[in-house]
Formats: sequence, structure tokens, C-alpha cells
Amino acid sequence: MMNIVIYTGLSISFNEAKSILDADYRPPVKRGDIYRLLEENDDIDVIGIIDGVFHQSPAVAHKEILKALKEDITVVGGASMGALRACELYPFGMIGVGNIFNDYKTGVIDSDDDVAVALNPDTLEQMSESWINIKYNLDLAKESRIITGDDEKELLSIAKDTYYPKRSFEYTFKKSSLSPEKITPLTNYINTNKFDIKHDDAKKVIEYIKKINEKNE
Repeated sequence: MMNIVIYTGLSISFNEAKSILDADYRPPVKRGDIYRLLEENDDIDVIGIIDGVFHQSPAVAHKEILKALKEDITVVGGASMGALRACELYPFGMIGVGNIFNDYKTGVIDSDDDVAVALNPDTLEQMSESWINIKYNLDLAKESRIITGDDEKELLSIAKDTYYPKRSFEYTFKKSSLSPEKITPLTNYINTNKFDIKHDDAKKVIEYIKKINEKNE
């Protein structure tokens, strides 16, 4: 079995991740974590980056990932910080997986704030909503004719301008000019149909790494 380390816990729980692939799961990556990992272990085969710290402490540096790549370690990223770093480093060999990685690559999103959320550092519980997840859900609401294109533009602009720890569907709707006659069905729609694109992409990262592992068994 390959030696696999995956940084997550926010986009997908450790328990769910372990049900997909048996690996060494660690909390969201921060500056210096990969350097320390490489110093402590000389037999790492794969590093998966899903979640990372954005503002609580410095984010994982590009040089750390490049060092892992130079040591012939496969580095796979997606969903959150992993998607951002994969978009920046895929020309150097980092592998990007999922919709959010493609959104960064094609310019749909362009900043770390677009995937940032507030978290409880003790439980890794998500305390706010990412802008990209709001966008994916509002896209579906528009397709279902719950809101118009202009409504969506206003809501996404409000969410974009909201400091990420305060960002939520409820806060965004409250700050908008939408009438109660629009907000009520939109809220009901989100409550019934809401999905988490970061969670979906996190699963894709783990499933991708699982395939790598199976090929090497």
C-alpha cells in the first residue's frame, strides 16, 4: 500500500474520507506543514491537499509543494485550497481534480476568498458558506426559474462583498433588494435542494488518489 497523506477535515469529514480510502488524514494544511512532513517522512508517495488555512495562519507555500514534486511525490489537489494551489502549480506537475479546480483554471473564480469559510478550529465545523458554493446553488435556482439572472447577479455581488466569516445564504438574502415574495420560495428551494460543491470535489480528490493506489497494489 502506498504512503498517502491527505489534508482535509472541513470539506469532508475524516470518517467519510476513511470510508473511501484508508490514508493518513490530517487537518487543513498551513504554512510549513509539508516541509515538516517531508522532514519527518522519507517514504511519502502521495500528498492530497483538499482543505487549507487561509487567514488564521499563513497559507501553505508554493515552494513546499514544489519541493514535494521535485522529490517525485504525487501531489493532488481540489475542492478548496487544493484547487487553488493546483491551478497555480499544474504546469509544474501538481494534479488538479474537480469542478472548483476547473473554475479556477478557466477564470470563473480567481481568489482564495471565493472558497474560504470560517471554521471551528477544535471541531473543524464549517461556520460560514463559501462564495463558490453559493454560486453553484444560485445557478440551479436560476435554472429552476426560482430567481432571474439579475437576481442572481445581485445576490452573488452581495456575497462577494461580504467578509467570508459572515457569508451565508440567509445573510445574503437579507441584504438584497429581493421582495419577501421572492426570498421565501428561494429560501425553501435552497433548504430543500442545497448541495455542497466543495464536498463533492473533496470526494473526487480522494477517489482519484484511491485509483492511483489501486494501480500500484
